[in-house]
Amino acid sequence: MRKARCALTIAGSDSGGGAGIQADLKTFASLGVHGLSAITSITAQNTIAVNAILDVSPNMVMAQIDAVVEDIGVDAAKTGMLHTGDIIKVVASEIEKHGFPTVVDPVMVAKSGAKLLHQTAIKTMIMALLPLATITTPNAREAEAISGITIRTLDDAKAAAKEIYHMGPKAVVVKGGHIPGPEVTDILYFKDKIKFFKAKRLKTKTTHGTGCSFSSAIAAELAKGTPIVEAVSIAKEFIYTAIQFGLEIGQGYGPVNPLVDLYNEGKKYYVIQHVNSAIALLEANHEVSALIPECQTNIVMALPFARNHLDVIGIPGRIVKVSNRVKASSCPEFGASKHVANTVLVAMKHDTSIRSGMNIRYSKRIVEICEKMGLLVSS
Repeated sequence: MRKARCALTIAGSDSGGGAGIQADLKTFASLGVHGLSAITSITAQNTIAVNAILDVSPNMVMAQIDAVVEDIGVDAAKTGMLHTGDIIKVVASEIEKHGFPTVVDPVMVAKSGAKLLHQTAIKTMIMALLPLATITTPNAREAEAISGITIRTLDDAKAAAKEIYHMGPKAVVVKGGHIPGPEVTDILYFKDKIKFFKAKRLKTKTTHGTGCSFSSAIAAELAKGTPIVEAVSIAKEFIYTAIQFGLEIGQGYGPVNPLVDLYNEGKKYYVIQHVNSAIALLEANHEVSALIPECQTNIVMALPFARNHLDVIGIPGRIVKVSNRVKASSCPEFGASKHVANTVLVAMKHDTSIRSGMNIRYSKRIVEICEKMGLLVSS
């Protein structure tokens, strides 16, 4: 049997399902590792606010970690919400005892503004937990609290990353979401070197759980044996997609969607079968040849969370007119179309139910027939 890689999240529970262990476990599943959990706090929260927090006793936190380590084993772990100094101390003791690589996400404030770490516990985190971290992933505000450096620019973030690095973790990522600019630039400080990870800033409110999913994505990759720099790169791309296709639920900040890649992979066979059925239908009806334009025809179908033409299946060489019938030039492939695929991708930005498209010959008569059929015609 193939041994499954296992990643452990040591964090709080989010009743809204957008952050905390809920986001972590979804991320682990999406990246192909088995998720384990040790709950540190139970929160009553939604997209607007954290209404209540109930801390789990430090002894119970310890018991959860010991239980999974002793029987299952932990290839890598991540920490999230550690509300009190006593919880931080016991988690640090467990990491030191068991020796698994750990991503420390120094969660301090929820997206709603609620404090998830006691002010008095920040020093405990710095002294007890950070020196044990394989990598720590503070955002700019958290990095300020840890380093004492005010962060307004990338140079400030570099200085803070260096300062935190000298507190003991093997690597530091200072996330750039709070630093103004058209791009979000995360800074990795590792082995006394700086590396930048850039992505276009997305204008969206589906950002709840961003830090949790990012750090758990790194932990998942570490559990698989991925080197630190590559793990951060994969996590950066992963979280960009999760934000891009976040869930617009609730009245506040909707959650990111860590399951995008899993959903897309699961629908590939479905999409291939649908396009093959469409090809068979077109090839069986010779009158379709009258609709083929000079540039020939392509028919495409996009995955549910298509990002670009590589997530859209089409016909290499298109569907061509042969005498009075039509024939597909090849079997469907992802990325085989750009023109028709881009048309569908634009349509999906306005209506996600539009997943397929086909180009046909233009004539006024065809437009009139479409209108009579009650179809929406635009140009």
